[in-house]
Amino acid sequence: MRVGTIISLGASAVLGVGALLVAKVWLPSVSQSQQAKTAAPAEATVPVVVANAAIPYGGKLDAAHLTLVRLPATAAPQGAFSTLEQVTAQNGGAPIALVALAAHEPILPGKISGGGARPTMAAQIADGMRAYTIGVTDVAGGGGHVLPGDRVDVVLARDLSTMGGSEAASGKRLVSNIVIQNVRVLGMDLNADPSSTQAAVAHTATLEVSVQDAERLAVATQAGSLSLALRRTGAAEVAAVRPVTQGDLGGFAPAGAPRVIAVRRRAAVRPAVEAARRSVIVVHGDARSSVEVPSERGSGV
Repeated sequence: MRVGTIISLGASAVLGVGALLVAKVWLPSVSQSQQAKTAAPAEATVPVVVANAAIPYGGKLDAAHLTLVRLPATAAPQGAFSTLEQVTAQNGGAPIALVALAAHEPILPGKISGGGARPTMAAQIADGMRAYTIGVTDVAGGGGHVLPGDRVDVVLARDLSTMGGSEAASGKRLVSNIVIQNVRVLGMDLNADPSSTQAAVAHTATLEVSVQDAERLAVATQAGSLSLALRRTGAAEVAAVRPVTQGDLGGFAPAGAPRVIAVRRRAAVRPAVEAARRSVIVVHGDARSSVEVPSERGSGV
């Protein structure tokens, strides 16, 4: 074998071994460096107190019903508690749930009462608002389908003729108008559970209203009968309305108004040919008189 061939084969072997060493040592370090550059930084997490099981309305939120989890800072609800002690170690003891809580649902201040509270309606009233109760019937109360947590309009119907004056003698003057719109129902009878779904006929409705609206309801209760108009879930618009009178219904005439009776006149029947008459002079002594007698020929001649 030639010396040149041997040298060429040896050089090739050395280059092959070098290539293997480069691929084994240098390439993994380059790949790891690239992965480190492209890897996104880990998102920061924050502790959040959640319910470890479903908690019904009025249930006590003690440590046995709560747990601490970590959520991404961007996913944590605003105002959520970050330690169990913030929920359980309140003055008066553990709070209660003002709404039904699902398992793993974050605990928020608006969903729980103060420390040691009972499941009363007073704990649900928003700041600056009042609870005002009105009487309803099975019809005026929405047929039993109005439940705590729903929103309603309050309609007043009254008879203005009972107010006296010159108009009182003319009969009823019915009018209706909307007293307040889009108010939250706190309770129907003794049911104040906003998670209840069972329809029931109630005789009272407790509404969450402002102080001024409470005064309006107090006057409206004495002025006539009140009824509830149930709003669609999520509807918050306040419609422009005006009082509706009995005349707006159509087909009603005000009491005491004159009645117009259509009279159908009958045409006088005239004979086709009037009987012709003639005058006859009657002489009786010196007296003369004229007497009209029918003509035998039907002619006036």
